[in-house]
Amino acid sequence: MIDSEPILSLTQSVCPECLARLEAQRVQRGDDIYLRKCCPEHGLFETVVWRSATEYRGWVRPKTPAYPEKPATSVSAGCPYDCGLCPEHRQHTCTALLEITQRCNLRCPVCFADAAHQPPPDPDLATIEGWYRMLLETGGPFNVQLSGGEPTVRRDLPEIISLGRKMGFGFIQLNTNGIRLADEPDYVERLKAHGLSSVFLQFDGTEDAIYEALRGKPLLAQKIAAIERCAAQGIGVILVPTLKPGVNDHNVGEIIRFALEYAPAVRGVHFQPISYFGRYPAPPDDADRITIPDVIRLIVAQSDGLFRAESFAPPGCENALCSFHGNFVLMPDGRLVPWTQHQSQSCDCQPIPAAEGAARARAFVAANWIAVEDVALPCEGPSLGEWDILLQRSRTHTFFVSGMAFQDAWTLDLERLRDCCIHTVSRDGRLIPFCAYNLTSSSGRSLYRES
Repeated sequence: MIDSEPILSLTQSVCPECLARLEAQRVQRGDDIYLRKCCPEHGLFETVVWRSATEYRGWVRPKTPAYPEKPATSVSAGCPYDCGLCPEHRQHTCTALLEITQRCNLRCPVCFADAAHQPPPDPDLATIEGWYRMLLETGGPFNVQLSGGEPTVRRDLPEIISLGRKMGFGFIQLNTNGIRLADEPDYVERLKAHGLSSVFLQFDGTEDAIYEALRGKPLLAQKIAAIERCAAQGIGVILVPTLKPGVNDHNVGEIIRFALEYAPAVRGVHFQPISYFGRYPAPPDDADRITIPDVIRLIVAQSDGLFRAESFAPPGCENALCSFHGNFVLMPDGRLVPWTQHQSQSCDCQPIPAAEGAARARAFVAANWIAVEDVALPCEGPSLGEWDILLQRSRTHTFFVSGMAFQDAWTLDLERLRDCCIHTVSRDGRLIPFCAYNLTSSSGRSLYRES
């Protein structure tokens, strides 16, 4: 421990070995921000969480909490042990994840769910109906993502989608590796007929070597086929790369260019730097980490001038340190015109209402992560030149680039966790923040998933 390193702020975390709650510090080392904590039994842990102290200071913004309207658990052991949600959670649900199976048709070396490893029986339709009902009773309807495991291994997936739509959930997204979408000609058509809104497609790169490293087999042709089937049926697709240093961080620009080739059927790219929970090759060190500013720099450096760093902004829903987003309009000549702009925040800026951020995020995703039809604009009045084109394209050719840094046992920051708006429905029907639900110790012990 270096006494001269500035302590920027205090928080709490957990020990990666035993998952005990620990006091923690955010410290500056050179131009990087580290999370530092010390377990009486297992010693000191220091992990880089943000590369660029200057950007960190301008990125963080205060927020007025929005506590659960109907908390399902009480505060007893304290965060992160009372999830359900408890009365001290500081953000409403934006997206609710329903894990409808732990079975999978892949055995990926990297998997936050450790899917297909001794999977329990799938929840039946009555149980899933109970989950939908619980969401309605706790403030829903929310945006729903059907996840797993691999949801398409269930024969009744269309009925699960249809049930949710009938119960009032207007946006239901499928989180999938895309294999069945690619291999079964009429499958996407059936899912759409039952009410599917969008596909959140695992897409790690444009080279088969990337899939062999992260997924255990070449999959690029099937990914492309899945996208084309969704495009043919008017289902919006979000490409979701898991970024791992030395595996696909060189491919960020190519992933975006590939996505633009399939726009507007492909609505955007959502990067997820690898987090070390569930199943992963080995315990990480700092060289195995990609932080949010790293992702933004990779996008800018590899995009041949398509993007500028200031076009990416912090979230209005979850904690500012959890994610970034950039919203653009794709013009006919291939340019991307940004309609987000990051303005560096000072420490005396006005707090953002968390409830308002969650509501806006739900509405934005539901409106923009689906396929859109061409919209004809009235021809009355004088032409405004490119402004007319921009207005037209803003209805039909929006494109989004975003990213989210999930937390593992080394990086878990309980302040960030209490601000989480992505909640997984546990098997006993509680709402658990995503990073708490998937949290595992270095030996693989889980706080919530196994129970």
